Amino acid sequence: MCMDGNAAKWAAAWIGHKPPPEGTVGVMYMLEGGTDASNTDPYAKQPTAENNWIKTGPHVMIVGSKEILAGMPAGPKPDTSVPYVMWAGTPYAHLMVPVNKPAS
Repeated sequence: MCMDGNAAKWAAAWIGHKPPPEGTVGVMYMLEGGTDASNTDPYAKQPTAENNWIKTGPHVMIVGSKEILAGMPAGPKPDTSVPYVMWAGTPYAHLMVPVNKPAS
Protein backbone atom coordinates (compact mmCIF):
# COMPACT_ATOMS: atom_id res chain seq x y z
CA MET A 1 0.00 0.00 0.00
CA CYS A 2 1.28 3.45 -0.92
CA MET A 3 -0.22 6.76 0.13
CA ASP A 4 0.33 10.48 0.29
CA GLY A 5 0.72 12.41 3.54
CA ASN A 6 -2.98 13.24 3.87
CA ALA A 7 -3.95 9.61 3.40
CA ALA A 8 -1.35 8.62 6.02
CA LYS A 9 -3.07 10.91 8.54
CA TRP A 10 -6.43 9.36 7.63
CA ALA A 11 -5.01 5.83 8.01
CA ALA A 12 -3.43 6.69 11.37
CA ALA A 13 -6.81 7.95 12.60
CA TRP A 14 -8.54 4.77 11.42
CA ILE A 15 -5.91 2.51 12.97
CA GLY A 16 -6.01 4.52 16.19
CA HIS A 17 -9.83 4.52 16.36
CA LYS A 18 -9.80 8.33 16.20
CA PRO A 19 -11.78 10.75 14.02
CA PRO A 20 -10.13 11.24 10.64
CA PRO A 21 -9.03 14.74 9.66
CA GLU A 22 -11.85 16.69 8.03
CA GLY A 23 -11.52 18.39 4.67
CA THR A 24 -8.18 16.75 3.95
CA VAL A 25 -8.34 14.64 0.81
CA GLY A 26 -5.79 11.87 0.42
CA VAL A 27 -4.95 9.19 -2.13
CA MET A 28 -3.70 5.68 -1.52
CA TYR A 29 -3.39 2.67 -3.75
CA MET A 30 -2.96 -1.06 -3.58
CA LEU A 31 -2.02 -2.18 -7.09
CA GLU A 32 -1.56 -5.78 -6.02
CA GLY A 33 -5.00 -5.73 -4.42
CA GLY A 34 -5.87 -5.66 -0.79
CA THR A 35 -6.52 -8.27 1.77
CA ASP A 36 -10.17 -9.19 1.84
CA ALA A 37 -12.18 -7.02 4.19
CA SER A 38 -15.59 -6.18 5.51
CA ASN A 39 -17.31 -3.53 3.40
CA THR A 40 -19.29 -2.29 6.41
CA ASP A 41 -17.12 -2.74 9.53
CA PRO A 42 -13.76 -0.93 9.48
CA TYR A 43 -12.47 -3.14 12.31
CA ALA A 44 -13.67 -6.62 11.27
CA LYS A 45 -10.89 -9.19 11.43
CA GLN A 46 -12.65 -12.07 9.68
CA PRO A 47 -15.82 -12.74 7.73
CA THR A 48 -19.13 -13.27 9.50
CA ALA A 49 -22.68 -13.60 8.20
CA GLU A 50 -23.31 -9.93 9.05
CA ASN A 51 -20.17 -8.01 8.07
CA ASN A 52 -20.37 -8.12 4.25
CA TRP A 53 -16.90 -9.51 3.52
CA ILE A 54 -15.62 -8.62 0.04
CA LYS A 55 -12.59 -9.35 -2.13
CA THR A 56 -10.68 -6.31 -3.30
CA GLY A 57 -8.47 -6.46 -6.35
CA PRO A 58 -6.04 -3.71 -7.40
CA HIS A 59 -7.52 -0.34 -6.46
CA VAL A 60 -7.05 3.33 -5.68
CA MET A 61 -8.70 4.84 -2.59
CA ILE A 62 -9.76 8.45 -2.21
CA VAL A 63 -10.15 9.33 1.48
CA GLY A 64 -11.20 12.42 3.38
CA SER A 65 -13.83 13.76 0.97
CA LYS A 66 -17.53 13.41 1.71
CA GLU A 67 -18.29 15.28 -1.51
CA ILE A 68 -16.67 12.66 -3.74
CA LEU A 69 -18.85 9.97 -2.17
CA ALA A 70 -22.14 11.66 -3.13
CA GLY A 71 -24.05 9.60 -5.65
CA MET A 72 -21.62 6.67 -5.57
CA PRO A 73 -22.89 3.13 -4.84
CA ALA A 74 -22.72 2.66 -1.08
CA GLY A 75 -24.54 -0.60 -0.38
CA PRO A 76 -23.18 -3.37 1.82
CA LYS A 77 -22.55 -5.77 -1.10
CA PRO A 78 -20.95 -3.67 -3.85
CA ASP A 79 -19.98 -4.55 -7.38
CA THR A 80 -16.23 -4.31 -6.82
CA SER A 81 -15.56 -3.97 -10.55
CA VAL A 82 -16.79 -0.35 -10.48
CA PRO A 83 -16.15 2.54 -8.04
CA TYR A 84 -18.04 2.20 -4.75
CA VAL A 85 -18.07 3.53 -1.19
CA MET A 86 -16.42 1.32 1.40
CA TRP A 87 -17.40 1.65 5.07
CA ALA A 88 -20.37 3.88 4.19
CA GLY A 89 -22.02 5.46 7.20
CA THR A 90 -18.81 5.44 9.25
CA PRO A 91 -16.26 8.25 9.71
CA TYR A 92 -13.91 6.17 7.53
CA ALA A 93 -16.12 6.01 4.42
CA HIS A 94 -13.95 6.29 1.33
CA LEU A 95 -14.11 5.75 -2.41
CA MET A 96 -12.71 2.53 -3.83
CA VAL A 97 -11.76 2.71 -7.50
CA PRO A 98 -10.79 -0.60 -9.09
CA VAL A 99 -7.79 -0.68 -11.39
CA ASN A 100 -7.48 -3.23 -14.16
CA LYS A 101 -3.99 -4.60 -14.54
CA PRO A 102 -2.74 -4.66 -18.13
CA ALA A 103 -2.22 -8.06 -19.67
CA SER A 104 1.41 -9.14 -19.66
